Amino acid sequence: MSVIASNKYTLILGMGLTGQSCVRYLLSKGIRVVVCDSREAPPSLEAFKQEFPDVPVQTGPWDESALLGASEIVISPGLSRKTPAIKKAIAAGVPVIGDIELFARQVSKPVIAITGSNGKTTVTTLVGEMVRAAGLKVIVAGNIGTPVLDTLNNPNTSEREPDIYVLELSSFQLESLTSLRPVACTVLNVSADHMDRYANLMEYALTKQRIAFGAKHVIANKQDPLTEVPMAEGARRSCFGLGQPDLKDFGVFDGHIYKGLKPLVAVEELKIVGEHNYLNAAAALALVDAAGIDLTAAISALKDFSGLPHRCQFVAEKNGVRFINDSKATNVGATVAAIRGLAADKPNLHIVLGGDGKGADFSPLVQALSGTTTSVALIGKDAPKLAEVLASTSNLNIGRCTDLAEAVQYLVGFAQPGDIVLLSPACASLDMFKNFEARGEAFREAVMAL
Repeated sequence: MSVIASNKYTLILGMGLTGQSCVRYLLSKGIRVVVCDSREAPPSLEAFKQEFPDVPVQTGPWDESALLGASEIVISPGLSRKTPAIKKAIAAGVPVIGDIELFARQVSKPVIAITGSNGKTTVTTLVGEMVRAAGLKVIVAGNIGTPVLDTLNNPNTSEREPDIYVLELSSFQLESLTSLRPVACTVLNVSADHMDRYANLMEYALTKQRIAFGAKHVIANKQDPLTEVPMAEGARRSCFGLGQPDLKDFGVFDGHIYKGLKPLVAVEELKIVGEHNYLNAAAALALVDAAGIDLTAAISALKDFSGLPHRCQFVAEKNGVRFINDSKATNVGATVAAIRGLAADKPNLHIVLGGDGKGADFSPLVQALSGTTTSVALIGKDAPKLAEVLASTSNLNIGRCTDLAEAVQYLVGFAQPGDIVLLSPACASLDMFKNFEARGEAFREAVMAL
């Protein structure tokens, strides 16, 4: 059916949580909206119609004339701008944006913005805790928690505005972002991910770098040149990384996190573990420092921070063997970071790998596993591809397993006291599980059943 009734409407593509937040926001501004969803029967359809009975809705294959007739199109992060119908609308001059761009046009408070292939949820959450510890009201949103537009559209008008926003942003959300101008931002790291959406690693990296458009202070990862972004005139730059930092930078060095020559906190005082998590902490401190937030309060929050579920989370210790759940490692870069971080204390590792690799190159795992890992259990859709890549790795016991319970049993057969059994799959979970959380819970259950 056609949804066109006038030439002045904003078209929202996608009826999920983000799409619903866009409808609420635009209606509150008196803007006419039309919604299209390519699914014939979106799960949220009935609830959507109840909340927005007067909003025209089209489901199923998109009506191309609806896209071409819109004054602006707002797409869900899950929809690529390369989709043929969307590409045609862009070519015809129709602006295509996302919910973060709508937010950026409206927000009047400072924003700290964070992206990266790995660690962005941990850093975003930690920065939020640091800001809160400094006595400021903060809203943490974006690719985490509440859709960001709903934070601008709070019906509780008696509640005061936040002092600052902390946003986690995915590459999908950054594809059409131009107006954010954060007070501080970072690309934490870049490694191959979503290669089923981007033509190559450089296109993916350049998409991540859009976070820095108009930023006042940009923070780069000293060990990752792909996090170095083009900067606006007058913008400041600093770094985080491994080793003794320069005076204005943050670094993990000699068992401490430093700012310049000054040690701020010993890593043994922290509840989080692993070199990659210490780098996350250094990045978070660099961000709050760039935003003018008290470092004393930030360090206090850092000491209290125990990490997030499914991100190098301690599960149990049995017979001297520690079990770590890193189910959130849905790409190769995350798994390499976990291996290097945990291997810094030189235990033998035993790792569960596998799932849906999303077209990624698994070869970086070979070097990471060499010298750190005794045994690997392979599960899921891309287990055969992983087995082929790892076949040349010497002194590595490789087992093909049907599920996580079998994988844990296989690895326990090689583990000795002092070793670590690690779930860090380097793959998405959807070939076997509802999500990465369900995969992590299945691992925990398998460990507890030992």
